Amino acid sequence: MIGEVTAVILAGGLGTRLRAAVSDRPKVLADVAGQPFLERIFEQLRGFGVRKVVVCTGYMAEQIEHLYQASFKDLSITHSREHALLGTAGAVRFALEHITTDRALVLNGDSYCEFNYPTFKSFHDAKDAEASLLLTYVEDCSRYGSVVIDENGKIESFIEKSGATGAGFINAGVYLMERSLIKEIPPGRILSLEKDIFPQWIGRKFYGHATNTPMFIDIGTPQSFEQAQSLFSWRTDS
Repeated sequence: MIGEVTAVILAGGLGTRLRAAVSDRPKVLADVAGQPFLERIFEQLRGFGVRKVVVCTGYMAEQIEHLYQASFKDLSITHSREHALLGTAGAVRFALEHITTDRALVLNGDSYCEFNYPTFKSFHDAKDAEASLLLTYVEDCSRYGSVVIDENGKIESFIEKSGATGAGFINAGVYLMERSLIKEIPPGRILSLEKDIFPQWIGRKFYGHATNTPMFIDIGTPQSFEQAQSLFSWRTDS
């Protein structure tokens, strides 16, 4: 059992790029192969032994809160609703009062990454890290940007989306963060983890755990949404 971590799911985004395919609900509730995408993340967390989840809501928050009022199966769910969008870092900081453990497992609500949580946790512990990012290898980094780490896994730099193709490690949208570090994020401000906060953490105990995951998919665009339908349908059928 993994009782010492609170999962924090970032689910408050506007989902503008996906509106052509999903317009009547927040994108985390988009139906992917017969199941709301958010439930697939919940099921993954249950498999890790996580029992406490904070869902950071914003756009169309009522729909999420109505479906998952306080629980999903054996998960205990708390909602941290932003009344003005705060960005990914602002949302995590706003949720701090609900993070009652020493660390948080933060996940993007519009992406799904298969990974070994005990291995990721062991990496974080071995490095005595303040924050660790799960990195996954892709053949084309152009849509995501890439992350550069040194031989010990310490993050050296972030390379923004450039349009140039090429393989490399990208941010998989899964983070382990010590609560004490989250507390340092300025409260009440619109801040992005990727653009505003992570670059500031370079030089601290900030690491990237490089993996070659069996599956990484996001549903941020109509094209990737359709790809997710196929991937999850195949896994369900098999």
